[in-house]
Amino acid sequence: MRVQSSVEIGTEWGIVSARQAGRELSKEMGFNNVDQARIATAISELARNIYLYTDNGVIDLDVAEKAYSKGVKIVARDVGPGIENLRDAMTDGYSSSNGLGAGLPGVKRLMDEFDIESEPGKGTIITVIKWLR
Repeated sequence: MRVQSSVEIGTEWGIVSARQAGRELSKEMGFNNVDQARIATAISELARNIYLYTDNGVIDLDVAEKAYSKGVKIVARDVGPGIENLRDAMTDGYSSSNGLGAGLPGVKRLMDEFDIESEPGKGTIITVIKWLR
């Protein structure tokens, strides 16, 4: 996979950098302002999870293509503790950090495709795509 941009998430500035890079890529691709905001918000949530739950990780941004469609593909990777119970993590209102519990379910609603792989003790990979309409 050719990555357009890869942003290390080890500090809060990494969250900001990833969000800005995603917004710029989606704007260059022709996404409207609403979808640019959705993509930036999804990136913020994914990057914030990396920052809160692991020592560090990466947000990769790329152009996704299928048939006659293009989209923004975001891959959030870390080698942190992983997610013990994916079902709980994907339930609205569930939080292991006293937050609102809207993070991962919210990201799934904002994007068109959502895939999560997590293994306790080995880390998590979340892949999301927003297609250009």
